[in-house]
Amino acid sequence: MDLRDQLKNLFPTHEEKELPKPEKPNIWLQEEPLLCKYEKRKGKAITIIDGYTGATSDFKQLAKEIKQKLSVGGSFKDDKIIIQGDYRDKIMQILQEKGFKTKRVGG
Repeated sequence: MDLRDQLKNLFPTHEEKELPKPEKPNIWLQEEPLLCKYEKRKGKAITIIDGYTGATSDFKQLAKEIKQKLSVGGSFKDDKIIIQGDYRDKIMQILQEKGFKTKRVGG
């Protein structure tokens, strides 16, 4: 008699539920940290994410997710994600939740 049978004897009305499986990241994770830089262009603050060595399509998808979560504008140029505004802390938190290593640069 295993543990599940013993628990069914103790709690006959309990229904066993399956736990959801954790999501596997569909983006290639790298060893080197992503760089989150702060710059001002034309008097306006921007955040630049640089240093990704994976596929360009994965990096574009990551840019789209970050822009949607922060509800801000941005673009993807020259293998860099450019986000309007200074959101380094929030972006670094989002990237770390996805499993990336990050490094804060500038300021």
